[in-house]
Amino acid sequence: MAFSAPTFDSISRWPQTSLILLTLICLLPFSGKAFHADDPLFLRAAQQIVKHPFDPYGFRIVWFEYEQPMSRVMQNPPLASYYMAAVGSVAGWRERTLHLAFVLPAVVAILGVYQLALRFTQQPLLAAAATLLTPGFLVSATGVMCDVMMLAFWVWATIFWIEGLDEPVKPRSLAISSLLISACALTKYFGVSLIPLLLVYSLVRKRSLGSWIFYLLLPMVALGAYELWSRALYGQGLLAYGIYYTHGRHMMDRDRIPRLSAALVGLAFAGGCTLPALTFVPLLWTRVQLLAGGLLSVLLAFAFFNGWINPGSIYLDHNFVLNHWGWVSVQVFFFLAGGTCLAALAIADFARRKDAASLLLLLWIAGTLYFSAVVNWTVNARSLLPIVPAVAILIARRLDQGQRPPTVWATSAALIVSGAVSLWVAYGDAALANTARMAANYVHQQTRNDYGAVEFQGHWGFQYYMEAFGARPLEQGEPGSHPGDIIVIPVNNTNRFKIVEATSPLRTVEIEVHSRMATISPDVGAGFYSSVWGPLPFAIGPVPNERYYMVRVVPR
Repeated sequence: MAFSAPTFDSISRWPQTSLILLTLICLLPFSGKAFHADDPLFLRAAQQIVKHPFDPYGFRIVWFEYEQPMSRVMQNPPLASYYMAAVGSVAGWRERTLHLAFVLPAVVAILGVYQLALRFTQQPLLAAAATLLTPGFLVSATGVMCDVMMLAFWVWATIFWIEGLDEPVKPRSLAISSLLISACALTKYFGVSLIPLLLVYSLVRKRSLGSWIFYLLLPMVALGAYELWSRALYGQGLLAYGIYYTHGRHMMDRDRIPRLSAALVGLAFAGGCTLPALTFVPLLWTRVQLLAGGLLSVLLAFAFFNGWINPGSIYLDHNFVLNHWGWVSVQVFFFLAGGTCLAALAIADFARRKDAASLLLLLWIAGTLYFSAVVNWTVNARSLLPIVPAVAILIARRLDQGQRPPTVWATSAALIVSGAVSLWVAYGDAALANTARMAANYVHQQTRNDYGAVEFQGHWGFQYYMEAFGARPLEQGEPGSHPGDIIVIPVNNTNRFKIVEATSPLRTVEIEVHSRMATISPDVGAGFYSSVWGPLPFAIGPVPNERYYMVRVVPR
C-alpha cells in the first residue's frame, strides 16, 4: 500500500474559513493606522462624492507645489472612493471605521485566489496563503487606497472568465466577468490590461474567435462612457489624462533613472513584494539551479553596488549611499534572488506545460513587471501587487511537480517566515504613518494659542491631519505667509520647496519610528510607495527619527 505524504492543504477541512480568519488576524491589528501616503486623496474624493455624487473630482487641492483641480492630481478612477463614501456617510470617517471597511476587499481577494487556484494547482490553500502573507499584499491592505479592491475584481473577473469558456460556453459567467473587468478598470486604470490578457488566453485556449469576444467589448464600452463623462465634467477624459501623466512623468525621470537600472529595481521590488518566491526557494529548485540563480543574483547585486549598472543620480543624492550602501546592496541581493525566482517560475512553468493556463500566468507576471519597471513613472509596490496571486499559484504548481513533495512542516515554515517578515513590514509602515498624526497633534498643541497662522509643507497623511487642525498648505511662488506665521517643514515627505520668506527657527520636532523596518526612508534605501526614495521596497536598518522644523516668518 503506497503512502502519500500530507500536503499543506490537508491541514484544514474548512479552507475558506481558515483563510478568512487568517486575513482578519493579519489585518485587524492595523485598523487604527493613521491615513498614509495617498490615502487622503481617496478620502477627499469620497467626501466630495457624499456632497456631489456625480462630480467626484470637482474641487481643488494642494497636493504638489501649488493648488490644482483634483481631476489633474488624482490618477485613479473613483470606484474605491464611491465605496468609501458609502461607508463614511453611514459609519463616519474615522481611521478604524474605514480600515475595517477595506478589510472586506482583502478577504474577497484572498478567497478569490483560492477559487482561482483550484483551476491551476492541487494546493489552492497554499496559493491563497502565499498571496496573503506577502509584504505587497499586507501593506497595501492596511491602507484605504484602490489597489486591493482592484485585485479582488481582477481575480474574480478571471475566475468567471475561465469558467465561462468551459464547454458548453456559459454566457452568464462571461457577462459577470465583463462587469467585473469594468469594475476593475474603474477602480484602477491598470485593470484595463485584463482585456488583452484574457483575449490572448481565450484565443490560445479556444483556437478561434467565438461569441465570447463580445463580452470583452463591454468593458471597452464602459470605459468609453467613463471617458466621455469625465471629459464633459473636467474638460479632458481622465483615462487619457492618466496615460498622458504617466508618460510625462516617465519622460521627466528617464535621464535620472536609466532603463536598465529601473528594470533591476523593478525586479528587486517584485522579489521583495512576493516574498514567498524567496522563502520557498529551497523547496522549488535543485542544488544546481539554486547555485545558478544565486550566482546571477550576486552578479547583479555586485554590479549595482559598484555602479556598473548605473543606479541613477536619483539615488546618489541621498545620504544612505554614503552611510548604508553596502547593507542596501546586501538586501538588493536577496530581493533580486526572489525576483529571479519568480521570473524563472513563470518561464519554467510555460516551458513545461505550454498550455493556455501557463501562458496566462506568464503574461500576467510579465505584463505587470513591464508596466511597473518600464512604463510607469516610478517603480512601486502598489503597481506590482497584481503579480502576487500569480506568483503564489506558480509556487504551488511547482510543488505539484515534485516527485517528493515537501512536508507540511517545510511549507509551513516557508510561509511563517514570509508572514512574519510581511507583518513586520506592515508594522513598520504603520509606525511611520502614525508619526505624521503624532506630529500634527504636537504642532496643534504647541500653536493653538499662538498669534500667527500655521502653514506647512509636505503632503500624504501629514497634510490630512494638519488641515484637520486648520493649518494651510503652502504653495510655491504664491504669497500668503505673513510675519508672525509659523511654517512646519517635514524632512521625510514629498513635494517640498525652498521657502522665500525670511524665517527664524522655533524648534525641531523629532518623533521616533518604533521599528527597525522602513517602507519610506532614503537613509536606509526604502521606497515602498516610490523608488524615488530608494531601490528597495522595504529595508531593515536603523530607521531615523521623523524630523519636523518649525520656523516663524519674520519681517525682511
